[in-house]
Amino acid sequence: MGNCHTVGPNEALVVSGGCCGSDYKQYVFGGWAWAWWCISDTQRISLEIMTLQPRCEDVETAEGVALTVTGVAQVKIMTEKELLAVACEQFLGKNVQDIKNVVLQTLEGHLRSILGTLTVEQIYQDRDQFAKLVREVAAPDVGRMGIEILSFTIKDVYDKVDYLSSLGKTQTAVVQRDADIGVAEAERDAGIREAECKKEMLDVKFLADTKIADSKRAFELQKSAFSEEVNIKMAEAQLAYELQGAREQQKIRQEEIEIEVVQRKKQIAVEAQEILRTDKELIATVRRPAEAEAHRIQQIAEGEKVKQVLLAQAEAEKIRKIGEAEAAVIEAMGKAEAERMKLKAEAYQKYGDSAKMALVLESLPQIAARIAAPLTKVDEIVVLSGDNSKVTSEVNRLLAELPASVHALTGVDLSKIPLIKKATGVQV
Repeated sequence: MGNCHTVGPNEALVVSGGCCGSDYKQYVFGGWAWAWWCISDTQRISLEIMTLQPRCEDVETAEGVALTVTGVAQVKIMTEKELLAVACEQFLGKNVQDIKNVVLQTLEGHLRSILGTLTVEQIYQDRDQFAKLVREVAAPDVGRMGIEILSFTIKDVYDKVDYLSSLGKTQTAVVQRDADIGVAEAERDAGIREAECKKEMLDVKFLADTKIADSKRAFELQKSAFSEEVNIKMAEAQLAYELQGAREQQKIRQEEIEIEVVQRKKQIAVEAQEILRTDKELIATVRRPAEAEAHRIQQIAEGEKVKQVLLAQAEAEKIRKIGEAEAAVIEAMGKAEAERMKLKAEAYQKYGDSAKMALVLESLPQIAARIAAPLTKVDEIVVLSGDNSKVTSEVNRLLAELPASVHALTGVDLSKIPLIKKATGVQV
């Protein structure tokens, strides 16, 4: 049998032992655990925060000045299983004061060692950095005990040789000087700021005046724009009124024109009826008799036309017959002439050059007549020459050139005829 043990969150319960010599340990905080009678052991350890006040008196700094430093540290046993087991191993069975003494001595040792490496100014002026350094150096050592340093601060630093007070006086003088300088600079800055404020005030005033002027100008422009728009609308309304009046007048005129058109159509219809009546009257009184007379004249004309056609056909037949007779006569004469020319050609071919020469000679009078034809219109020819022998020589020259001219015209050489050669004196 056994008991059920409970524990609050501010302490830890350690249950050790068990059946068959078991060395298993159970660590519980803020819960419960079962412990067997006679074979299990239960112990408790506090997890509350422990406040320590480490104090180091007359510890020499790096400059050899003896200082007394006091601090305040907040520590507690850590609840992680491994670290809680370490803390229970070292502090289980001890009261809280014993635990505080162990941790306090550890912190004071580290505090003393760090003081020896710093100057008075570093310790006094930067206490937070000093406290952080102590906490960082001491944390590994107390952590191996299962203890956690929650906070560490320097409470007081003083000495017995008035070193810090001397530093204070110097610092006070410096501060006083800086304060006087600060007051002067503040007054100067205040004057500058006052001038800047006045300038800004004037700038704001000028800007406000400018905006007011711009607003007035914009108002006047808007007012002018509104007035212009009102005038435009009024002009448009007047123009629309005039246009509407013109449209109404146009409609009235259009209706009048339509009335006139209707009247004109009626008048045209009446005139058309009158024209039809007149046309019928003309047809009855003029056209019908005229058509009868025209028909009579047409019949007479057609009879005359037939007569003329028949006469023309008879005349044409007559002319055709006469033409055929004349054509027959001409054809017969042509055949006779062709036969004659054929016989001539055969004779010429038979007699050769002599026949051709005879033909040329027969043609010479005709050629001479054609050449001399223009001279028949001349009444008298006068030869101007004082020498009769010259006229004779000229005639002889013309006769000598005659065979060459005939040869050029006919191709017949008269110089080969003895009679001609003798008469012209041409040498062959």
